[in-house]
Amino acid sequence: MFKKNEIIRLTISGMTAEGNGVGKSEGIAVFVPHTCVGDEIDCKIVKPLKSYCFGIIENIVTPSAERITPDCEVYKQCGGCCFRHISYAEELRLKDELVRDAFRRIGGIETEFDDILGCEETNRYRNKAQYPVAKGENGAVCGFYAKRSHRVIPYTACALQPELFREITDEIIGYINENDIPVYDESTQRGAVRHIYIRRGFHSGEVMLCIVSAYDISKRLSGLIAVLTEKHPEIRSISLNINPKNTNVILGERLIPLYGTETITDIMCGNKIRLSPFSFYQVNTAQAERLYACAKEYAGLSGGELILDLYCGAGTIGLSMADKADRLIGVEVVPQAVENARINAAENGVTNAEFICADAGQAAARLAEENLRPDVIFADPPRKGCSPDTIDAILRMSPQKIVMISCNPATCARDLRLLSDGGYTVTRARAVDMFPKTGHCECAVLLTRI
Repeated sequence: MFKKNEIIRLTISGMTAEGNGVGKSEGIAVFVPHTCVGDEIDCKIVKPLKSYCFGIIENIVTPSAERITPDCEVYKQCGGCCFRHISYAEELRLKDELVRDAFRRIGGIETEFDDILGCEETNRYRNKAQYPVAKGENGAVCGFYAKRSHRVIPYTACALQPELFREITDEIIGYINENDIPVYDESTQRGAVRHIYIRRGFHSGEVMLCIVSAYDISKRLSGLIAVLTEKHPEIRSISLNINPKNTNVILGERLIPLYGTETITDIMCGNKIRLSPFSFYQVNTAQAERLYACAKEYAGLSGGELILDLYCGAGTIGLSMADKADRLIGVEVVPQAVENARINAAENGVTNAEFICADAGQAAARLAEENLRPDVIFADPPRKGCSPDTIDAILRMSPQKIVMISCNPATCARDLRLLSDGGYTVTRARAVDMFPKTGHCECAVLLTRI
């Protein structure tokens, strides 16, 4: 047992999915943030437990060859990036290793992996940001939550976001302070402004702004709209979202249009995509197009297949495959996203697609009951993975191929185990880095019916 505040010499030999370095001393694993494989450090124990400990860097004795100088002044406080002190080549190696390990350890999956698909741009790649707003010492501030908390780190110059987002958020915060617009306080559940939500079309350049408030403050925002639209003509949509609930969910159900159109458009895999504030859309457009190309390659479509696209969002994955299919059916639980998907299909001249608004598990079960037999099923579930009902329905429909895109290797591995037990084998897999500098990594997997 180590004691709290004890200093030990430690060599970092591995990394966790959360970005913590791991070293062993006297047979005990010690987890240390902001370290790198190959670092030799003096480590201060801050939380000793029976079988493992948590520590912090007291001194770097010998830095790893993969350690670089961080280019963000708040990355240690912010809960976003955890790999900003590590070379990108090493980050890709770590993420590839973490995905493979999850498949083996959780899913018992042994398969050949294609090389990890790295991102061409590691900064400014995000097309969406949701900034929490809080009351600071000298007025309203916005930025990002500290790790595992709702404490806002005031910072708008995030290197992952377009520079334009900083300009817009700074102007909004300035206007809020100049006009004494109250900011929401989670502890008292009083105040108005909660979040600033910005989305920009990567290819189109069109910008959507949504201010989230606990109640209607639309009359107090007219001056702000005039300033923003004059300075930034690329802003095509401004709305006020009303969310009065004491919840971690950012958007409420009510949306009040304030300026321009209710949606913006972008291009994804050659298709024009219409987006509302409620639409799911991959935040890294350029890398998403490469991910979808990988999924299309895995599917090996010949042109005569019936495709079922589960968790389809605004239809981006399915529409990118529709030209190689006989029929496409998309399923999504968010009504606004389904409406977007239908409009997207119509505007791109896709006549062989239909979209169903339902829970993925319920819709899949209904289609199975109707004796629908898709040739290929695409599944792009949320971080919690596929529901048991969805897995059961997929197995009942017994497609020849399943292509899964996952943002959580752990739940993906769990679902792959269930599908493997149901008569499928993983024939191809690949880690895909959609979020450079963060601890997140996606993966694409092809399963074939045995």
